[in-house]
Amino acid sequence: MYKTTEITSAEIASDNPVHQRLLFPYVEAAAIVGGNVLEIGCGWGRGLELLTKAAKHYMGIDKNEELIKALQAEYPTSTFISANIPPLSTLADNTFDYIVTFQVIEHIENDDLFIKEAHRVLKPGGKLLLTTVNKTFSLTRNPWHVREYYADGLKSLMAKYFPKVETRGIHGNDKVMTYYEQNKESVKKLTRFDIFNLQYRLPRRLLQVPYDLMNRLNRNRLLQADGLAAQINYTDYLVSNDPAGSLDFFYVATK
Repeated sequence: MYKTTEITSAEIASDNPVHQRLLFPYVEAAAIVGGNVLEIGCGWGRGLELLTKAAKHYMGIDKNEELIKALQAEYPTSTFISANIPPLSTLADNTFDYIVTFQVIEHIENDDLFIKEAHRVLKPGGKLLLTTVNKTFSLTRNPWHVREYYADGLKSLMAKYFPKVETRGIHGNDKVMTYYEQNKESVKKLTRFDIFNLQYRLPRRLLQVPYDLMNRLNRNRLLQADGLAAQINYTDYLVSNDPAGSLDFFYVATK
């Protein structure tokens, strides 16, 4: 149920490069956060083990009620809320020391309100840790995303509400980038049949199921090709000071 190519499982071998890429910022965040921590879009709990150990108290928000109930049972000393966001209407001003939101904002219709609400519930001096995909490195349209960003555009949005925004990125070593190039060539072979450019012309919701099927097919093909996908670890990713040249953005904004 939670193993689409967009959500990305830790258990499916062909998902491994993306899983490790998404796990990496949690490792970085665990060395930064403390006190009261809010995660917006906790998903199935990829980084919960790391964040709950680092935080004095952890709260996770996600729209999937069934998933939230399961996480609450697994982590009884933490707090989990099922809600569609933004806004963060049940949360008071100046509540959290840190907010973590990884690969979420690209799914949000009102991204301005999303950032504004994050600012509101942070304590003065609190920090927002945010990652999202860099549109420059996207290989095709992702119909699960409302939008994707370039580096300056996302920084400008965050700077509307936060006086300090540290611009960072997440990139990969030679092993990761070799896989990326293999993936790029494989995607080109699949999309060459889209002669009418339907991936950008059709409503994104119509494309979600076929996109997921083709993405799974592509990941399985890459895994079987040379096994490189299974060899990638989160340690093959790194924090970069060049967000525009990175696979993902990793911004730290201070209230």
